[in-house]
Amino acid sequence: MLIAQISDIHIASQGKKTYNIAPMAENLMRTVDHINKLKPIPDVVIVTGDIAMDALEDQVERAARILDKLQMPYYVVPGNHDDRSTLWSVMGKKACPAMPSGFINFVVDDYDVRLIAIDSTSPGAPGGKICNTRAAWLDAQLAQNTKKPTVIFMHHPPVKCGVLETDEDGFEGVERFANIVDKYTNIEHIICGHIHLQANVRWHGTVVSTAPSTGMELVLDLTLKRESEFLLEDPGYQLHFWTPQNDLVTHTVYVREIDGPYLFEDYPG
Repeated sequence: MLIAQISDIHIASQGKKTYNIAPMAENLMRTVDHINKLKPIPDVVIVTGDIAMDALEDQVERAARILDKLQMPYYVVPGNHDDRSTLWSVMGKKACPAMPSGFINFVVDDYDVRLIAIDSTSPGAPGGKICNTRAAWLDAQLAQNTKKPTVIFMHHPPVKCGVLETDEDGFEGVERFANIVDKYTNIEHIICGHIHLQANVRWHGTVVSTAPSTGMELVLDLTLKRESEFLLEDPGYQLHFWTPQNDLVTHTVYVREIDGPYLFEDYPG
């Protein structure tokens, strides 16, 4: 099974660039085209939040028109720049199959790996949140199948990754979430966005990873002293490959012009 993950696409309104400088709609088009040409082609694409720049309906509609060009199913969870009701109304059940108790939480059980989406957003706040309602829902879904390999996907990583802007955002209910994760040994991975960089960390018996943005990279400063800054970068995304040996291997891919490939045998050392 092959999962492609796109994150933090931050689509501005028609005719505009994000922050008046980042061509995020064009970057998403490049990303979709790149994914459609992969061999093997992914089974599914998941989008881990920040679909829109300003939570506006026209921005989500613009994103949906581009994402609809994907040649495989795609699923979406909200980020802190999104409005969950707008995502639900625009994307519909195709991309957001369920909205129990007002949250975009759902399970996709059609593949070798079970996919569980959980809404980590809190309206009006940049940080993550898992409340009692969402925690109970997640616990119930995990309890239904404790053997099948499972991936949880959400926007906010439940751990600080050493990126000042997002570390400061915080995550309310992280201990509540961790207590649930501790209960289940079949959680292969928790895949997130939010920090606009690729990172991996071992956390409560599983692995948390984040994906790059499709063109806006936060400046990495492990001193945690610089002001919030971003770089314009080629779009990136991740491929999560469930191997025949039952390992989940993650690769980060950038959509850029490259020189090659070259055969090693044609260029002896």
